[in-house]
Amino acid sequence: MTLENFVLHPATLFELAHFLIVVGISIRVIMRRPNTGVALSWLMIVAVFPFVGALLYLLIGERRIGNRRTQRINSLRAEYEKLAQSEIANRMAEIDWSTHTPTAAALNRLGIRMLGFPAIHGSRFAFYSDAQQILKKLCEDIDAARESILMEFYIWNEGGTADEVMDAIIRAARRGISCKILIDAMGARPWWKSGQPKQLRDAGVQLREALPVGLFRALVGRTDLRLHRKIVVVDGETAWTGSMNLVDPRFFKQESGVGEWVDAMVRLEGTVVAPLAAVLLGDWSLETGESVAEHVESGVLRQARPKGTVDMQVLSSGPGQTGDGLLQMLPGLVNAAQREIVLTTPYLVPDESLLRALRGAAGRGVSVRLIIPKRVDSLLARYASRSYYDDLLDAGVEIHQYVGGLLHTKSV
Repeated sequence: MTLENFVLHPATLFELAHFLIVVGISIRVIMRRPNTGVALSWLMIVAVFPFVGALLYLLIGERRIGNRRTQRINSLRAEYEKLAQSEIANRMAEIDWSTHTPTAAALNRLGIRMLGFPAIHGSRFAFYSDAQQILKKLCEDIDAARESILMEFYIWNEGGTADEVMDAIIRAARRGISCKILIDAMGARPWWKSGQPKQLRDAGVQLREALPVGLFRALVGRTDLRLHRKIVVVDGETAWTGSMNLVDPRFFKQESGVGEWVDAMVRLEGTVVAPLAAVLLGDWSLETGESVAEHVESGVLRQARPKGTVDMQVLSSGPGQTGDGLLQMLPGLVNAAQREIVLTTPYLVPDESLLRALRGAAGRGVSVRLIIPKRVDSLLARYASRSYYDDLLDAGVEIHQYVGGLLHTKSV
């Protein structure tokens, strides 16, 4: 047989291609060192489903955010470090650690190393858990704005008191207040198709989509990695953050059959507002190309005056931004607990380190209670959460199901 007569059968070519893809993806998975269970799952999917499994891995198997965005995030981190140094220079980070638990100072150091901002003194906060009260109070703060309004949300939904917030923003823009609003492109997709974005822009609001989706972006980065932050900053002096999107629960996802969403927000004043505003403006800069330094020069980002006596640390998280710093902070907090841990979350899917920390805390006698909604809007998340129940219950962790709606609050 001559080489010219040697022809591989199509089935053989298919098997050879599949083998090479499995080997290539396996090497890639191993080099990236994901959680053992995650790695084994992907290897099985790639091996069992020829080509389709490999395509799925390339689309969602890695936290790809694109080289250009990665470069911007690295530049942003350098600017954050400059802001943190100014806080230290102004002695805002001089905290009397003797007034805190013994592990607080160590966790602060971990936060600085992993996430950038130190804990600072001179803040106060108020806690809100009633959606209507939150939206009404937000309207009051916007109506009282004198210089600037900064906002970012994952979801904005038409209807109810949320529309009153939009009306307050339009009033502010028309009286000359600088308004910058960043809303996730996918989370708020129905809202982006409504007439409200045009109303805001016509009033002079600077409105941007966060992480726009499209074929090209799907090739260079994962479209399922979204902007989930909920932050409002007014005049650089007052801020809001928490779990609540810009929605009125009475008009949001009523067809899902889980009841009204239940959230919590904190209203903040004092020095903590500045690093929180820096996080928001960093997200704005990633979409616009503007630098944080420009916002400092314009006065939109500035040191807030001390108000109150509370010490706080802003910890931001996100793909490419923190090296999973927040995931290191949470087990640290759990391991430091002496008496009680109460954790609320709508989607209980802990990584291995947090799962071990919770079981370990319960094992050493700490009261550990998890509060999760009985019904959630995701069937997959519901069954994923339940897969952890036996391990947690066996360790002595109490699991309570909330029946008053979809408990969307994330708190520890």
